[in-house]
Amino acid sequence: MLDGREKIAQNSFVPHVPRGRPTLSDVADAAGLSVSSVSRALAGRGDLAPATRARVIAEARRLGYARTDEPRGRPRGGTARLFDLVLGHFHDPYSDEVTAGARSAAAQAGYDLVLTAERDHPDDDWPARIRARGSAGAVLGLVVPTATQLALLRDASVPVVLLDPRAEHTPDLPSVQTTDRVGGASAAAHLVGAGATRFLVVVGTPAYRFGRARVAGFVDAVDERMPGASVQRIDTEWNGGDARAACRAAIESLPPGERLGVFATSDTLATMVYAGAADAGRMIPRDVLVVGFDDVRGARSLQPALTTVRQPIREMAAHAIGLLARAVAGDPLPGGPVSLATSLIVRGSTAAVPHPPEHDPLHAVAGTVNGAADAGPKAHRGVMEESS
Repeated sequence: MLDGREKIAQNSFVPHVPRGRPTLSDVADAAGLSVSSVSRALAGRGDLAPATRARVIAEARRLGYARTDEPRGRPRGGTARLFDLVLGHFHDPYSDEVTAGARSAAAQAGYDLVLTAERDHPDDDWPARIRARGSAGAVLGLVVPTATQLALLRDASVPVVLLDPRAEHTPDLPSVQTTDRVGGASAAAHLVGAGATRFLVVVGTPAYRFGRARVAGFVDAVDERMPGASVQRIDTEWNGGDARAACRAAIESLPPGERLGVFATSDTLATMVYAGAADAGRMIPRDVLVVGFDDVRGARSLQPALTTVRQPIREMAAHAIGLLARAVAGDPLPGGPVSLATSLIVRGSTAAVPHPPEHDPLHAVAGTVNGAADAGPKAHRGVMEESS
């Protein structure tokens, strides 16, 4: 037989099981937190660790707790008339295009656009900030959210659309991207047709989904059209990194009488090819043919203007916003990716040279990127950011 004190001690180890409809106190007891902390976690407010928020949400779901009598992380009776655009960085040619497309589409739909910075850290609280604002939805550009981050948004019924996700295997979320593999294949077909006899592909690292697809499409198309052709590869950071020196070495080794066809997986990387060609004393397009990818505004400012695979960045961002607007109106979101087509924009960097002039290294250096070739990578990034 147990006396009263032993019974109390024994029962103290029994988990609390709420009777009837669970309350905020029940969730707090289950999570081992105060009622105020649980309230802030469920509302997406306060300075709480993501793991703590996730634990609270999990306990609330397990207990079947529903905040029917209290305001949630978003306003009741209609969300705020705003969408969030989440990007890891702003103020570069790509993000400027994304922002412009998203802002125009949001305004047309009657929404404001909030720019939200995603920091590459597991404790980043951008989902809580979105919830606290009562955002009607979020476009995540080049971002693959964690399970915890998705749980915070899903619990507040915030619809999410991925824009150009970095990974092939993403959560079961709608996404908007472009035909990267087809774009890479079109670059190869154009370079072969323009008279390239050897090939170089300059690849951004880390090797994200879109980069891998562009390279695969290019290599396969070269192999189909010119079996056995030499295809050299340079891996470098997406911002260019040490690509200039590597491109120079590859271009300097070009045998006399051959033309090198270069495919850069972004326009920013293409500027490093221009610089490497100038350093090597070779001319574009006489000795080196160059195709980029993106068609950001600076591509037209290079000398000669850059042939590039245009991905419809503004249209992609606008389409993602459109999906959110329709979701708020009650339409279901698509269950997978939506792909908008690339197109090849032909300019001077792959022009035909019917009668090549005598080799003139000084001319090659002077006519490369508006004199920026000798100013280093920073100057080339500046060229990419100029208005056309």
